Amino acid sequence: MEREHFEELVNEGIKAIPERFLKKIKNVAILIEDEPSPEQRQKLHLRSDMTLFGLYEGIPLSERTNYYGMVLPDKITIFQRPIEMYARSVEDIPRMVADTVWHEIAHHFGMDEGRVRRAERERKHKK
Repeated sequence: MEREHFEELVNEGIKAIPERFLKKIKNVAILIEDEPSPEQRQKLHLRSDMTLFGLYEGIPLSERTNYYGMVLPDKITIFQRPIEMYARSVEDIPRMVADTVWHEIAHHFGMDEGRVRRAERERKHKK
């Protein structure tokens, strides 16, 4: 998939987040990379047979204090190749991108991996 089209899918995923949450997102850059860097893989202890669709790096809103300021933005990275590789079809990619964006923004709000996964299950059950 062309990067430009993938970027559109990421933007659609962002727009799908409810407005009440979008208004609370602070100091975050959302980037697209082909794959996780060797440094990211090492930091997360990912084996060669493991992959990653997205990654949140920063200080979650729930951990920010009154002294938070004058810092570089947090970073959410969406990884294009792993999503494309694991998609069952081209039609599956938009959902996977939207789910990944939602997942990483949940980390920005301070949800740990277990809590995010429980929320994802509840979210999918409601659909």
